[in-house]
Amino acid sequence: MGTGRLYVAVAAGGFRRYATYRTATAAGVFTNTVFGLVIVCTYQALWEAKPHLGGYDQTQAVTYVWLGQALLSTLAIGGGGIEEELMERIRTGDVAVDLYRPADLQLWWLAADLGRACFQLLGRGVLPFAIGTFWFPAYLPSDAGTWAALLVTVALAMLVGFGIRYLLALSAFWLLDGTGIARIAWLAGYFCSGMLLPLNVFPGTLGEVVRALPWSSLLQAPADVLLGRADPLATWLFQGAWAVVLLGAGRLTQSAATRRVVVQGG
Repeated sequence: MGTGRLYVAVAAGGFRRYATYRTATAAGVFTNTVFGLVIVCTYQALWEAKPHLGGYDQTQAVTYVWLGQALLSTLAIGGGGIEEELMERIRTGDVAVDLYRPADLQLWWLAADLGRACFQLLGRGVLPFAIGTFWFPAYLPSDAGTWAALLVTVALAMLVGFGIRYLLALSAFWLLDGTGIARIAWLAGYFCSGMLLPLNVFPGTLGEVVRALPWSSLLQAPADVLLGRADPLATWLFQGAWAVVLLGAGRLTQSAATRRVVVQGG
């Protein structure tokens, strides 16, 4: 099997793996929909008090909420990606088996995570978005070009999200337990991605800083493309630059870990 076909097969396996958990997927759809309803009601009250907060009108704010619910599990913003499994494999020493595979460790896990993300987008993300934007007045572009641009932005967000979480997972090579740092990073990501509030709402220097961080690629960037608030090409360049930096850092960290660190339990 060629190298490219190998990683396609790994991605397809990741998709099928999560597709088997039908009850969990249904529960996830329900959870995302309920949380979306709660957040929409909160946003509506906030935008009634402060119209055009962050440059959005109320319909755009509603769309922002439902896009966030669609991408929450897709991009594992609050956890639930491959990082927990990889951390456990590093802790137990099972990662040694991964290193003996005739495949690159980073690309193997990237392919697996992309398969997971694609299933979560289709299985757990699309339905809450459709329900929410049907039930509430929402801003939905009528041109196909905007939706195509959104798909490209989400694909780049998947790469950035993986880059962040892969670095977190590799920290387990040096730590007895990477759970603590992972929890801190997930909380930071939840705040800095715009999941709590659009980053456009943050004032002054704080707003400039959080919009420059890689987490802004996960929700704020796709939302601004969908809502017509950002130039897609500039957004893709921003996301692509962060993807290159993070994947490159992951490659260097992986190299250092496999050369110098004794696998715990191995």
